[in-house]
Amino acid sequence: MPKSKVRKKAVYTPPTDRRTPVKVKSAGPSHPIYVGVMLGVMVIGLAWLVVNYIAGESIPFMSDLGNWNFAIGFALMIGGLLMTMRWR
Repeated sequence: MPKSKVRKKAVYTPPTDRRTPVKVKSAGPSHPIYVGVMLGVMVIGLAWLVVNYIAGESIPFMSDLGNWNFAIGFALMIGGLLMTMRWR
């Protein structure tokens, strides 16, 4: 079987007139209050679930919420975890 011709491609070089330098803003560390709020939200979510399991039936507003207590507790914990993505 005959061999096909191999073509050499020229190396692409971008035009120099269209490149503009971009300054990257260096982000410093997160504020200590942000870290405290992040950890606090996660701990409050965990505490909400623990209280729901232990004494949820004897607390009037928690018994009225029913299964929504799980959504509230997990939403608080997930909110804290989402805050970790912005933590520097």
